[in-house]
Amino acid sequence: MTHDSDAPVPARATEQDEDHVVAATRRWLERAVIGLRLCPFAAGPFHQDQIRYRVSAQRSTDGLAQELAHELAHLHAADPRLCETSLLIHPYVLTDFADFNQFLGEADGVIAALELGGELQIASFHPRYQFAGSAPDDVENCSNRSPYPMLHLLREASVTRAVNAYPAIGEIAARNIATLRELGPERWRELLR
Repeated sequence: MTHDSDAPVPARATEQDEDHVVAATRRWLERAVIGLRLCPFAAGPFHQDQIRYRVSAQRSTDGLAQELAHELAHLHAADPRLCETSLLIHPYVLTDFADFNQFLGEADGVIAALELGGELQIASFHPRYQFAGSAPDDVENCSNRSPYPMLHLLREASVTRAVNAYPAIGEIAARNIATLRELGPERWRELLR
């Protein structure tokens, strides 16, 4: 496992304070995730202010794993009417997508160690997200591209309810690809400015 403590951090990440990181994340959620309907389940928690935004100052994967454990425990204990989901945003560690992708196995291990399997799960987002079999500049990768690396902590019960209530769950990925291809990379960048 790579420990990013000595890895270069993008200049924009080191210059931003927590408020700026949260504002950029909220803008991405509002304009891209909700605005383009990339996730039909995001609007409710966003508009009801049920999303917890946790900006990590960690600069090592070990530190991030510890913070992830704390955030998972917090979400598990929180009242879902007040905190439905949590975004653990980590601008200073795992800035390389390959390292980030490798860390996801460790993140699942944290869930298992806390005995929260079947209760919580993690979705992953990264500024350089790349689906297997895609080219780095394929616009469909944007469906999982966020302003900063982040781990989205979800309640399994909420995911199950959302899937059961949404009749066309299997069509979301294809619809997202079509939406992003129609939008194109330049308009995607403009959307997030």
